[in-house]
Amino acid sequence: MTERAPLSRKLSAIAESATLKVDAKAKALKAEGRPVISYAAGEPDFPTPQFIVDAAAEALHDPANFRYTPAAGLPVLREAIAAKTLRDSGLEVSPSQVIVTNGGKQAVYQAFQTVVNPGDEVLLPAPYWTTYPEAIALADGVPVEVFAGADQGYKVTVDQLEAARTPRTRVLVFVSPSNPTGAVYTPEETTAIGEWALAHGVWVLTDEIYQNLVYDGVRAVSIVEAVPELAGQTLLLNGVAKTYAMTGWRVGWMVGPSDAIKLAANLQSHLSSNVNNIAQRAAAAAITGPQTEAEQMRQAFDRRRRLIVAELSKIPGVTVPVPLGAFYVYPDVTGLLGREWNGTTPTTTLELADLILDAAEVAVVPGEAFGPSGYLRLSYALGDDALLEGVQRLQRLFS
Repeated sequence: MTERAPLSRKLSAIAESATLKVDAKAKALKAEGRPVISYAAGEPDFPTPQFIVDAAAEALHDPANFRYTPAAGLPVLREAIAAKTLRDSGLEVSPSQVIVTNGGKQAVYQAFQTVVNPGDEVLLPAPYWTTYPEAIALADGVPVEVFAGADQGYKVTVDQLEAARTPRTRVLVFVSPSNPTGAVYTPEETTAIGEWALAHGVWVLTDEIYQNLVYDGVRAVSIVEAVPELAGQTLLLNGVAKTYAMTGWRVGWMVGPSDAIKLAANLQSHLSSNVNNIAQRAAAAAITGPQTEAEQMRQAFDRRRRLIVAELSKIPGVTVPVPLGAFYVYPDVTGLLGREWNGTTPTTTLELADLILDAAEVAVVPGEAFGPSGYLRLSYALGDDALLEGVQRLQRLFS
């Protein structure tokens, strides 16, 4: 009998999402009755605002929503996204420059497919969201990590980018506010990086899904607002998941130059066709409707941010830069490595995260999922009581 043909080598090289893997393990342990507290998933614990749910319910009564619609998205939603892009990113675009995607991840995937050719190098500031390098690899690109540690507030500099640039550099990933660190670039830093990208003809993929979740009076200035001339070589990625507690609705989008959007739309026409129409109607309501509940959620995240930073900072050996955006804290825990805790001596944050889950029943994501070892990511998008209890368990473990 002839041996079966092999599976895809490209897909075989892709790793499972580390954040979802940790979260799934935590949920499995909870199902077994263990009192696990999980800081793994970047998912708001709030319900989707009722007026958004009502818009979806109303959409169920319109048979037009039960049919195929344009692959690039419903006109009403594309118009709403164009208006939001002007309002929040300072960039005026037409609805034809918008593609609605199945969540932010599809936007990320399609963006790299649109601007990366085989062998192209993509500058990837680290720490980075775990999906970026895999999406780059699926586009046959080469991720080039540019690391900025806690001493730099997890923000790369133009000098670092220039040192990493080669004749094969084609794309820069720019994320502010950042997942996993919560870092927000200042307007001056954003302008400097944008001008550098413009000078070298580098495409910029800017993921702005956390742009409305900022604190301490900070504003996340879009790179195309800081450097308007960069709009012709920038793809903006966004979605409703984080700001409106709509992770399960799966609505994201990408915005960019017409020629790039046309390519991405052609891909989407074969990949997935249109996003669920009911979810699109809900997303349109979220973007255009009252922002009161979104602001209330942001204020709750701010309160939790201050709490988790204060409590983690009480642990000797842990350094906690204060995040100014998103809903993550990214402590430097190198001071905990190489020491014995509960009979175990972890030397990497992979080992440390395993120890924390086993000994304290707390799920965190190790730094290896986002770049170098030595760090942990904790999402504070969970209830106040659970958040405090989990950190107190860490305080007891490392006392």
